[in-house]
Amino acid sequence: MTHRTDKTPWYRLIAAVIPMHLYLKSIGTMLFIGLFFGAYFYLLKDPAYPTTVMPVTLPDRLIGFHPRTLTIYVSLWFYVSLPPALLSTRRELYGYGLSMAGTCLTALIVFYFWPTAVPAADIDWALYPDINSLKNMDASGNACPSLHVATAIFSGIWLHHLLRRFAAPLWMLILNLSWCIAIIYSTLATRQHVALDVLAGLALGVLAAVLSLRYHSLTCNVPDPSI
Repeated sequence: MTHRTDKTPWYRLIAAVIPMHLYLKSIGTMLFIGLFFGAYFYLLKDPAYPTTVMPVTLPDRLIGFHPRTLTIYVSLWFYVSLPPALLSTRRELYGYGLSMAGTCLTALIVFYFWPTAVPAADIDWALYPDINSLKNMDASGNACPSLHVATAIFSGIWLHHLLRRFAAPLWMLILNLSWCIAIIYSTLATRQHVALDVLAGLALGVLAAVLSLRYHSLTCNVPDPSI
């Protein structure tokens, strides 16, 4: 990774990069999410094998149900759009997209051969209409590994490296880390996943992010908006 020595403020550098290949970033992200959800819900509604109900462990008993974390849970879909927004070349965008696709495809293959579901919680979901809508849509299936967690940690690691490339201040790195942790926590607090799903998602996301960052070059120069 290259380290910047000029005096251009980090926020100006980021502002210069975001509009680059804007159509590819926006259309590519929407197309990717659409294709992913098509495959995800197909496997969710028509599993090829018997579904395994994941067990409840001690962390699940210690972490309470907090319906207000739903906002943090759904913020993932904005969060995952941040790393590609900070990429400046088509090569990086294609590499990132393939790496994220590989992460999701790995989980989808697991879902196909080993369908899993979250155990029913002793909660009257009618009292929480927003979460009830999520439950009706997602059906608490395709649980392990948690793709919500895998994509969050994958995005968080990439975002950390990109923020460092722009020489962003420490508070930005802490904000990124806190947001990522909050999303992961929300998967348990909304009862969308159990701890074993989260651990498997963390393993998948970390492994995919580390391998992709080693394989794809992040040494392109950050464009200087003053030029």
